[in-house]
Amino acid sequence: MTTLSTGRDTALAAAAATLAGAVSLAVLVVVALHSSRGQRWDASAMNTVVGGRDTQLTVLSVLGYVSIGAIVIVVVGCALVALLRGRVQLALAAAVVIAGANLTTQVLKHVILDRPDLGNGTLNSLPSGHTTVVASSVGAALLVAPRVTRPFLAAAGGFAITLTGASTVVAGWHRPSDVLAALAVSLVWTAGVAFFVHGPARSVAGTFIGALAGCAGALFFLVAVGVRPVLGWDGFIQAGLVLGGLAAATGLFVLAASAVSPAE
Repeated sequence: MTTLSTGRDTALAAAAATLAGAVSLAVLVVVALHSSRGQRWDASAMNTVVGGRDTQLTVLSVLGYVSIGAIVIVVVGCALVALLRGRVQLALAAAVVIAGANLTTQVLKHVILDRPDLGNGTLNSLPSGHTTVVASSVGAALLVAPRVTRPFLAAAGGFAITLTGASTVVAGWHRPSDVLAALAVSLVWTAGVAFFVHGPARSVAGTFIGALAGCAGALFFLVAVGVRPVLGWDGFIQAGLVLGGLAAATGLFVLAASAVSPAE
């Protein structure tokens, strides 16, 4: 009875996380794309941070690692881990998360969503493809990994997602809402798939601290390589809110993905 109850609790958590991701995405679309004020806020937020030539080269080199080849490597790695654990279902689940999230992002960005002309440009870049690649990979890895490794994955995942998402903003490739939308898409797929492969609910000690450390580490790295507020000290609070907001959203994604993943 206990196992059934805890398994049911995990399924409810997965359903709630899926709904949260879908609602977040819908709100971002309405505010960031179809509101003139939202478009202005988004454009202003994207321009709060800047980096010199060397900094730009560094962040572009980071983004250069996010590719189709990287996706294939992650899918194969997740499948191997799941198969070594004797969990074929999890291997399929990881592949579905990565494929589904990345296909959804591309279809949303290039086919379904548009950016009305409200005085802030009409080129839609929501959701961020680079962030989706990394976030969906982290979500898939959390689904298949043994419970004992989850705090380390949370740290690595928080670092990788925050660094990638923030780098797209620093490079001028994406607005902050694009990064948040990518996290929402990845959460929908990670939690949605987890709903069907859920297991007993067990807290994993260290996951919260791991995610926090990873996200904070990415921000420290960006500062170390030269990312600065575009207005200097006058823009410190605004830049801090933008980068801190992306890190916080990443942390929530990692914690949610970990919470809905099978605990055994």
